[in-house]
Amino acid sequence: MAVRFAARFVARVLIVLSIVTSSRAENVSPPSTPEAPASPSLASPPATPSPRQAGSPGGRGNASAAPAPVEQRRLPEDSNTKQSIAVPGRTLAFSATAGSIRLFNEKGEPQADIAYTSYQLDGVNQRERPVTFFFNGGPGASSAYLQLGNAGPWRLSFEGDMPTASASPDLKPNAETWLDFTDLVFIDPVGTGYSRFVATDEEVRKRFFSIDGDVNALAVTIRRWLEKYDRLLSPKFVVGESYGGIRGPRIVRELQTGQGVGVSGLILVSPLFDFREYGGSSLLQYVASLPTMAAVARQAKGAVTRADMADVEAYARGEFLADLVKGEADSQATTRLADRVAALTGVDQVASRRLSGRFDVSEFRREYGRRDGKITGRYDASVLGLDPDPDSSSSHFDDPSGDPLIAPLTSAVVDLTTRTLNWRPDGAYHLLNGSVGRAWDFGRGTNPPQSISQLRQILALDPKLRLLVGHGLFDLATPYFGSQIQLDQLPRYASPERVKLVVYPGGHMFYFRQPSRQAFRAEAEALMNSGR
Repeated sequence: MAVRFAARFVARVLIVLSIVTSSRAENVSPPSTPEAPASPSLASPPATPSPRQAGSPGGRGNASAAPAPVEQRRLPEDSNTKQSIAVPGRTLAFSATAGSIRLFNEKGEPQADIAYTSYQLDGVNQRERPVTFFFNGGPGASSAYLQLGNAGPWRLSFEGDMPTASASPDLKPNAETWLDFTDLVFIDPVGTGYSRFVATDEEVRKRFFSIDGDVNALAVTIRRWLEKYDRLLSPKFVVGESYGGIRGPRIVRELQTGQGVGVSGLILVSPLFDFREYGGSSLLQYVASLPTMAAVARQAKGAVTRADMADVEAYARGEFLADLVKGEADSQATTRLADRVAALTGVDQVASRRLSGRFDVSEFRREYGRRDGKITGRYDASVLGLDPDPDSSSSHFDDPSGDPLIAPLTSAVVDLTTRTLNWRPDGAYHLLNGSVGRAWDFGRGTNPPQSISQLRQILALDPKLRLLVGHGLFDLATPYFGSQIQLDQLPRYASPERVKLVVYPGGHMFYFRQPSRQAFRAEAEALMNSGR
């Protein structure tokens, strides 16, 4: 029996290999950054499609023959459904697809299945209608945040600004959906959502979990989706959140020069552009975060907008930075700085002097509400939670502004996918996959990851390309003023007409606050309509 099974397996492998070798693999060009090592090249699938997963909806397949290891990992057939939502002033009818795109290497060997959810409005000219691709950050985050919190047809609705872990995962029609002015494609990088590896080779995992490999995989996925749905002629936009600030400019660059796909606009939500300024001995980390820390203190006394922070921004750029540069060896400058920071942030003066007015994010989160036994959120520092160990000399706390989202958001997206969109993959859905971040290769050498170089390139290459950057005023994960400093360094061709930074009350996911979500939607619509 074992011999007959082995013979059948070998014969099947030989047949598949003959199909693969006879098919033309369309190779992706090497990465556009000259100094970067070659990223993994992904190809189009073989011309002859592989067999579908035996366990997909509609049948169990041939029970007498065990599927090959590759097919055991395959996601189900795409599910296409007709949907509609009724929102104030309009009803939107659209086609929804939950499915995946299989990525291959240059030899035609399957590497990974990338899951996506797309929404295309009915009754429109698709060649003229924009299509927008969304991905979150992490690395290790799925796109559910942007889909169910911001732009998708349905939204997770909370009472108040932030949820509890036991909040209802019921979805409601999203009055602020972007579907009015663009079709939507939400992509989950491998290891997030339902996306998964097909190949078992550890080297494949290492390539995908790297800066260049990740960019290449997402760019190929976007091109393949455009080909699959005949949308290559549509205006195309890319949206990335958080680590999307590293991904976004690099993906647009790869699309422009490696995939042959032009992009009309890039929208970044709470982005990180440069890891060099957010740790270590960099003085700019304190400059970038000070306005956010001061905004948290002021909002405790009443509503705050970015305009209210003009004095703090001026101080951060001027006297604060000058005193930082003088160093702790200058006791007068250090005391002056520490006392001013204490006054602006509401942190105890004794603690500020002990830290020389140099608060990293975790120190501010602990010290700001210490007298009340509270800690602030990292994603949204205006959200206070109980310190589980208020008497401890070290910090032991999670994020009261981010962690409560995990349960309701996971339940909501799984229910939407399996029940409403009728797509039922096996295995767990990964909203946030910590193992991806822990395995991520951020590169080696003396240059931490940054995307400002690619941002300059894509803006210079295409004078029509526009950039919109949105931030939350109370976000300590990626402070808005850090992006302002980075964008201020761009050349003159990055004029205010092409590059815009907007800041709203809220945190990293500022779009969970309705006024901020509405305002950002208007900015996105204006950007997409500007070139038409």
